[in-house]
Amino acid sequence: MSFESVKAQHDSALMPTYGRFPVILNHGRNATAFDDGGAEYIDFGSGIGVTSLGYCDPGYVKAVTTQLNMAQHFSNLYYNETQIDCAVSLCRRTGMARVFFGNSGAEANECAIKLARKYSFDKYGKGRSTVITLCNSFHGRTVTTLAATGQDVFHNYFFPFTGDFVYAPANDLDALKAMIDDTTCAVMIECVQGEGGVMPLDTAYIQGVRALCDQHDLLMIVDEVQTGIGRTGKLLAVEHADVKPDVVTLAKGLGGGLPIGACLCREGLEDVMGVGMHGSTFGGNPVVCAGAKYVLETVDNPDFLKMVSAKGDFARRRLETMPHVKEVRGMGLMLGVVLDDKVNAKDVANLCVKCGLLILTAKSLLRLLPPLTISKDELRRGLSILETVLKEWN
Repeated sequence: MSFESVKAQHDSALMPTYGRFPVILNHGRNATAFDDGGAEYIDFGSGIGVTSLGYCDPGYVKAVTTQLNMAQHFSNLYYNETQIDCAVSLCRRTGMARVFFGNSGAEANECAIKLARKYSFDKYGKGRSTVITLCNSFHGRTVTTLAATGQDVFHNYFFPFTGDFVYAPANDLDALKAMIDDTTCAVMIECVQGEGGVMPLDTAYIQGVRALCDQHDLLMIVDEVQTGIGRTGKLLAVEHADVKPDVVTLAKGLGGGLPIGACLCREGLEDVMGVGMHGSTFGGNPVVCAGAKYVLETVDNPDFLKMVSAKGDFARRRLETMPHVKEVRGMGLMLGVVLDDKVNAKDVANLCVKCGLLILTAKSLLRLLPPLTISKDELRRGLSILETVLKEWN
């Protein structure tokens, strides 16, 4: 079918909630995607940080298909060893005590918010339910996680939003301290604000958040939906600050391409959420958990994580030499490229697609989230395409 025919079918069947690039992707191998005509595209987006091991990693495919050939789904009303094995591995590798499985980052964050409010209610009673998040943050697209998101652009149309969220400026401990009062139950942060423009938090700030939470008996929630599972060169980005949160949320790269969300809590919070207080029909699906366990076993390896950091350092150095690049920020293989006023990031991304590179944007900058397994050759080729595209504006 022609692109026009496919687009017409899309427009007649799907809600127009995405601004799609004009390419029909068909299959992929590692960090290279192919369209329906066989043309190649180096993928610097990995499905928005999802295909952490690239397309069709043989071990991942085997893990998922082996489980699929046994059973595709069991209800959470019953025990399942594949789900349990994944949970045990995840808790052991993150140092957390318990996990709840959902299907997305928004669901994981929803669980974290409920857990924080329930913990505070059990200990202090009503009236202590405010969650402080950060300006420029992003935590999901449900009504509650949109309310948690610290960007005004998202606070429209879907009124009334869930209440009891306030927003503190990032990297300003004095401002955060001033916002804590008798109604506060938690502080929720991203170590690198991905959708907010790849904005890393200062190490001292993250450590300061931990100290304030300890001082006021608040839960520290770290949203690692985009930063987790090796993306920044550590299994969790918060490890760079040598801080242990009370609650961690994961999704995206954990599933390797299949839908998963995970809300993890530290020891002492194991029993806050009791029977019937939360649930997810598809959460912890055995097929997804089989894939997630394989991802964890692959990524949580010192040599693998060193390679992620090395690839990120190489990409940063190359990007900093390119025309129109003012700044490169981020960690590991989560990089944001700030462009000068002569270039529009969305225009660059559109031209990149035509030249064989899939790249993301965030606010006014380019965003790179390639598969963690991207080869040196794929990385070099993608960077060369980007450099060629940027030279078009000289």
